[in-house]
This record gives sequence, structure tokens and C-alpha cells, in this order.
Amino acid sequence: MVSALFPTYPRADLSFETGEGAWLVASDGERYLDFGSGVAVNSLGHAHPHLVGTLSAAAASPWHVSNLFRIPAAERLAERLAQASFADLVFFTNSGAEAVECAIKTARKYHAANGRPERYRLITFEGAFHGRTLATIAAGGNPKYLDGFGPPVDGFDQAPFGDLDAVRALISPQTAGVLLEPIQGEGGVRVAPPGFLPGLRALCDEHGLLLVVDEVQTGVGRTGRFLAIEHSGVAPDIAALAKGVGGGFPLGACLATAEAAKGMTLGAHGSTYGGNPLATAVGNAVLDIVLEPGFLERVAQLGGLFRQKLAALEDRYPQVIEEVRGEGLMFGVKTRVPNMAFAAAARAAGLLTIPASDNVVRLLPPLIVTESEIAEGVARLETACASLAQEKRAGAQG
Repeated sequence: MVSALFPTYPRADLSFETGEGAWLVASDGERYLDFGSGVAVNSLGHAHPHLVGTLSAAAASPWHVSNLFRIPAAERLAERLAQASFADLVFFTNSGAEAVECAIKTARKYHAANGRPERYRLITFEGAFHGRTLATIAAGGNPKYLDGFGPPVDGFDQAPFGDLDAVRALISPQTAGVLLEPIQGEGGVRVAPPGFLPGLRALCDEHGLLLVVDEVQTGVGRTGRFLAIEHSGVAPDIAALAKGVGGGFPLGACLATAEAAKGMTLGAHGSTYGGNPLATAVGNAVLDIVLEPGFLERVAQLGGLFRQKLAALEDRYPQVIEEVRGEGLMFGVKTRVPNMAFAAAARAAGLLTIPASDNVVRLLPPLIVTESEIAEGVARLETACASLAQEKRAGAQG
């Protein structure tokens, strides 16, 4: 059958009928352990009873009223996100790219409000991924995503990830701020080196720049803290969230301090669907769970357990695994075989993963994953590694 969908994704020939927690059941009845979580979106797994109940109840109320009226669920969610983070104010979007777009506009508008509209450029980093809009592919700077779409949107200067001296050299009278992912996800789960984020904060403070973090993949508990940047002890001025904040419902958010958002006044920005009653009801339900006492500490503990098991797997299969990276329940396995082949072998063993750049496969189990499911996931990874190691030996002999 020929699909009417744009052929922009390399879809595996799999579809799923049901899901529960960390598990998905395919249409042929095969059970898969989902350590991709829809690219970190299903933060509370599949069919979480609290999310299902909340969405069902919200579906019986007005689905959409527009932002021309008050939306109590949105107001409550914004207040809770601010209380859980550095922020004072929140703008809701439908996706991560829109949240990053809002973050870029907020940073530019801040300087315009201060009488310095010429300060519109952001320093970004090689290996970054910020979304697929024209502005966010320009911010990411990846030639693969820019190709064929005309001149990139102006306003972004790229530095090597982790290179403070290169950032310092790029600062000009036009620089508005610095935009980065504390852990590059699509770029290969590359963690910011020690001292880098505090160094950026100091540079921003010294030059009057805004520190903008893209926490679309890392935020809302993925790394064992509410925001990944908290591991560094640094507070940003602006942050973009999505993926896990909706637990599977399309929802994003741009968070900012009141000072950084000073230019986002009446009419400065908008979104038809952003912050609608359905999305923000589910967002509140996600926070009901993630902000429970001990939840994030449990994520951090499970992350430590997962890291130990992955490190042991790396020791047993050095011909397949080159390196394990990550934080909390966000890991990248850099492989010595093509990462697509690794992902296919894992899938054949009943484990779903997400390929990334730098020949990495991402492991992003839901935050409600159990210890036994982590053990089962690693056992399935071991099956995949054994198969790939056997193929390498056969190839070397043949």
C-alpha cells in the first residue's frame, strides 16, 4: 500500500495496538519494551491512569476557547511550572520547535525593549538540534536539515560545544544571548562538560546577554532534576520545554524570568492552540506525578542503576559499544556498528530505541520504569549486542 503521508520519516514497518506503562503491543501481538518513549515524550509511559482520567474528564468540557479568554488550567500550569523552576512567566505552545521559537523571540525582544534592537544574534553550538521551523533549523545549523530550504534565517553564530573561548570570541555588539541544550539529545546525548554552563552564565552576566536553554528533551524530570541545567547549579533566563511536559499530548512551553520577558507585551506573540484546556489539563496531571515528593530522586536512582548495567554491557561487548553517555534516564550508546543496525537488532530483541547523530542510539525509558524493566531492557540489549558481535566475527572470518 502506498502511503499518502509525506515520506519524510524512515518508518519501521510496525504499528501498535495497545500500550501500558513501559510496554507496547504491536498489531501482530508482539510485545516491545519501549525505551524510546516516543523520543522522550511519553514521560509517564503509556495509558497512565491519572493522565487518561484527566484527559477523559477534560474532553467533556470545552476543548478550545482561544486565548481571548481565561483558561484556568493554563493559569494553574503556568504557576506550577514557575514554582518548580527559575521562571516567573510562561507562554504555552504546541511543540518544542514553537517553544524554542518563542525563546528566540523573547531574547531578541528583551534587547529591543532595552533600546538595543541591534542585539538580535544568538550564539548556538555545533551538534545542536532545536526543531524544524526555519528559525530553529538555522539555530541548529545542521547542513542536513538546512539543505534545500533557501538562505538560513539570519541571527545565529555557532561555536564548538563546550568551547568557552570560542563563545567569548563570537560575542559582538549584536549578540543577544546564548542558546544551548544542556545535554544535546539528537546530537548524540552529549553532556555539557564540567564548568561549561557556569562559564556561559558568567559570560552572559559580564556582557549583558541572556542564557537560553533548550530543555525540550531534557526537561520535566528526564535527568533526575526538573531541568537538566540544575545539575550545574546555574539558572537560565529563558527555557524551552515540550515532550515530557505533555506526557504524550502535544504541549510546549517557553519559561522566562520577568526581566527576560519584559519585551513580550500585549500583542508581541501568539498561538491559536497554545495552552488550550485539553493540553494544559494533561500538563497539570503530568506535574501531579512528577512533582510528587521523591519522584525525581527515584528517577536519579534508577538512572544510576541503568548506568551501571550499561557500563557492564559496554565491558562485555567492546566490539559493539564504544561509549555510554547521559544523565538520569537519558542515555546514549555510541556504537561501533551503524546505529541504525544497532536499533534494528534491539527492535528484533523486543526493545525500542531512538537513533541519534554521532552514531548513537538513545535510551529514553519512561520515568515510571521499574528496576525489573530496566534489567529486562538491558537483557534485550545484550541479545542485540551478542547478535551484532556474532555478525562482526562472521564478517571478519568471511
